[in-house]
Amino acid sequence: MSQFRWLTAAALALAGAIVALPALAADACKARGELDGMYCDANDDMVADAPTDPKKWKNPSTIVFTYTPVEDPAVYENIFKPFTTHLAQCLDKKVVFYQVQSNAAEIEAMRSGRLHVGGFSTGPTAFAVNLAGAVPFAVKGSEKEFQGYNLIMIVKANSPYQKLADLKGKKVAHTSPSSNSGNLAPRALFPKEGLVPDQDYKVVYSGKHDQSILGVNSGDYDAAPVASDVFIRMAHRGQIKEADFRIIYRSQKFPTSSFAYAHDLDPKLVDKMLGCFYDYRFPPEMQKAFEGADRFFPINYKTTWEVVRAVAKGSGGGFDKASYDKETAREAAEAAAAAKKK
Repeated sequence: MSQFRWLTAAALALAGAIVALPALAADACKARGELDGMYCDANDDMVADAPTDPKKWKNPSTIVFTYTPVEDPAVYENIFKPFTTHLAQCLDKKVVFYQVQSNAAEIEAMRSGRLHVGGFSTGPTAFAVNLAGAVPFAVKGSEKEFQGYNLIMIVKANSPYQKLADLKGKKVAHTSPSSNSGNLAPRALFPKEGLVPDQDYKVVYSGKHDQSILGVNSGDYDAAPVASDVFIRMAHRGQIKEADFRIIYRSQKFPTSSFAYAHDLDPKLVDKMLGCFYDYRFPPEMQKAFEGADRFFPINYKTTWEVVRAVAKGSGGGFDKASYDKETAREAAEAAAAAKKK
């Protein structure tokens, strides 16, 4: 469950396009946090403020919408067709679905002004906020909560372990180095709970979440940090019994893909558009595609993405330009290595 499993040539193009603004622009902005030099954050909500000059507000006749390219973009264009039809009627504007081939291309499209609103994957959401002026406002969800998952630490129900610190010196299985809930999140979040991976216990990689869960069940491992949604699905399928396990740690919820609008849209258009999103209820085909979610659930980026930022910081990363360039270079090297093997 890597936050950053994405790369295309567009990523390199974006990295090259991000340059410092003149000193005059910097002087005019008194607070921006990790936001790029193009944006300001005077109200400290961690997202770009709307331009102070109303002449810079955009109110396009055609709204460009997209969704994170987790699969073939054409598939999601069809899935979102009922919603884009609704959005067009609600705004009394033309709405087009823009097929992007990578998260980096999606970020670049919003930064350049070609994308007005779209869904961004969990990790890339923070890059879109800082580098493209994206303002997240919703996550797919239900009446009571947004869609997401937790990092949970599981042990056998009949084991003596009651808290994380009890696992010092024990055999604990992580999933894989790139996994968020299976490796990166534990390394970032467990130390404050009194347990430091690779110091208080030697990390053993199982390969996958289901293998970690089955390994705890069979006694191969004393404990394992895994994604709550995988654990629940395995229980529902009858592969395990929840009663056979005890959860001794549960993290704050990690959100799924966000929906965000460009910071420079006319505030009146934004208000109307948010109503169009929040009032919409997914038809059966959309609910099936999105694991039962039936609406766009309102969120606040500063609080909802806090755990995502904490994990990135705890694993030595972040969501500023330097981190973007570092991740882009790493992924480029991996892509080049994979190409040589073909």
